[in-house]
Amino acid sequence: MNATVIIPARYASTRLPGKPLLAETGKPLIQHVVEAVRGARRVGRVVVATDDARIAEAVRGFGGEALMTRADHRCGTDRLAEAAETLHLADEAIVVNVQGDEPEVPPAAVDLLADLLAGSDAPMATLITPLPAGQAADPNRVKCVTDRTGRALYFSRAPIPFDRDAGGGVSYFLHLGIYAYRTAFLKRFTTLPPTPAERAEKLEQLRALEHGYAILTAEIRYDGAGIDTPEDYAAFVERIRRGSR
Repeated sequence: MNATVIIPARYASTRLPGKPLLAETGKPLIQHVVEAVRGARRVGRVVVATDDARIAEAVRGFGGEALMTRADHRCGTDRLAEAAETLHLADEAIVVNVQGDEPEVPPAAVDLLADLLAGSDAPMATLITPLPAGQAADPNRVKCVTDRTGRALYFSRAPIPFDRDAGGGVSYFLHLGIYAYRTAFLKRFTTLPPTPAERAEKLEQLRALEHGYAILTAEIRYDGAGIDTPEDYAAFVERIRRGSR
């Protein structure tokens, strides 16, 4: 079963307006994301879901597939669900959500997620990676704790698990913002009311856990660094230029 990758892309960004269309590398940023995802062996289709005609036009300009969505979604998963419904995906189809500002996402990450979900009856899966203890207190680095089978127990902006005795033996895992879903669950998710922990932490994946749905995780070596600021983008451009020499 090949997965459909849906890449949400918005023009508005507080810190970096017009981010998907930045093109100092000779390609718009969204094209780098699409090309990275196309390298995955488990991908049958790649679609950019956007509420901005400029982004849709740019995607179609480099031969990609773009889908216009509403502009009033309360969260990214709602936009994903609308796109999956418009594409008429079967309930059991696997949808992988890759953020539109991660141009260096490894194709292996997409394959790992698709394989993980295909081999289970869980409705949702995501990825984690080891996090240095010195970064665990950063609220922008979302931590994940799992059980011994890899199912997520909780996600938090706080350092979890808490090292009560300061013994230094705690292992932390960073949650990466890439997900796989079954289409039927995407439809269900949009009907679930927001939950207390989700509101407190501002992490929508907690809604699934609080409503009793399992989230599988797999570990990968990838720092999940996206493009959030002008400095991030400048560093990415420099890496691309170094790589082309």
